[in-house]
Amino acid sequence: MSAFRPNPFRPTMPLRAPSRPQTLLKTPATRSALLPKVVPGLVVFGAVYAVVSYVRSQLQKESNTLNRVFSQQNTPSVMEKRQERYLIETEGDPRKTIYNVLNW
Repeated sequence: MSAFRPNPFRPTMPLRAPSRPQTLLKTPATRSALLPKVVPGLVVFGAVYAVVSYVRSQLQKESNTLNRVFSQQNTPSVMEKRQERYLIETEGDPRKTIYNVLNW
């Protein structure tokens, strides 16, 4: 008795076109092809956003601390001495120059 062996030259699955067209996002092969392009961009964006938000919060915290310290020192007598020392009337206020980035 011989065991049943399929013909090696006959395809096991029929080779015909699918009856309905497949869209781009519904096929798993295309979806998995899009993932390697999208995921690294999302990871980079998330990391950059996290770093920027952390630096911004630290700068804001430091700015608030310095504002609190300087608000205690801005009495009228201190401001008069400051105007005399820095020649504010002739050279302008250094706190309002473009170089004072933290005050923006």
